[in-house]
Amino acid sequence: MSIPTPHITAKAGEFAKTVLMPGDPLRAKFIAETYLDSPALVSQVRGMLAYTGTYKGKPVSVMGSGMGIPSMGIYSYELFNFYGVDNIVRIGSAGAISLDIDLGDIVMGIGACTDSNYPAICGRPPGLFAPVASYSLMQKATASAEKLGIKLIAGNVLTTDAFYTDDDLAGAKAWQRLGILAVEMEAAALYTNAALAGKNGLCICTISDTLFTGKAMSAEARQTSFTQMMELSLGML
Repeated sequence: MSIPTPHITAKAGEFAKTVLMPGDPLRAKFIAETYLDSPALVSQVRGMLAYTGTYKGKPVSVMGSGMGIPSMGIYSYELFNFYGVDNIVRIGSAGAISLDIDLGDIVMGIGACTDSNYPAICGRPPGLFAPVASYSLMQKATASAEKLGIKLIAGNVLTTDAFYTDDDLAGAKAWQRLGILAVEMEAAALYTNAALAGKNGLCICTISDTLFTGKAMSAEARQTSFTQMMELSLGML
């Protein structure tokens, strides 16, 4: 495959080495217009907006990933393998599984358990592959959080293929027993693609709802909390 790819119209060199990836392309637009100097729109295929600019003099790109493993799988693969991107940081939302986590908390996924077959399909190992984050990016995220005074909770997350299920939380309870912090839908694909490409991936999520208490964040609270996560990720540069 050459560039532009079927899913990204940017030319060679138009992506920075580090890409921040919220799920929502409009959130990518918000980050670019709010935080970046001289942001340039470099791709908008299927409405998946991507921008490149600078933050405090350092080049950075921001692009939506869409929802779910297939979407993240496509975009992160192409960024790593065809655009020379070295680091992708997913910044999104997650639902709390652990009872020790509340709305607005920021979770860093050290590893990503999954009910998806994506790691087996892509890597084809003779056993079960454990998708994990980049240690160097985790170090940078931890340092950024400490500098900004932001509480960062690190641990295992669950990447699921299904947003809606009929198991009445039975599956979530089983994951809870294993110490899983939260559930989201993209990290396992990002971590698998990073491993296959020899690159770096990290997932940082803000808790927007809680599975066992039924609490959900308001639109206003979501904006404030997500801003903290955005600033934490930009502080990693």
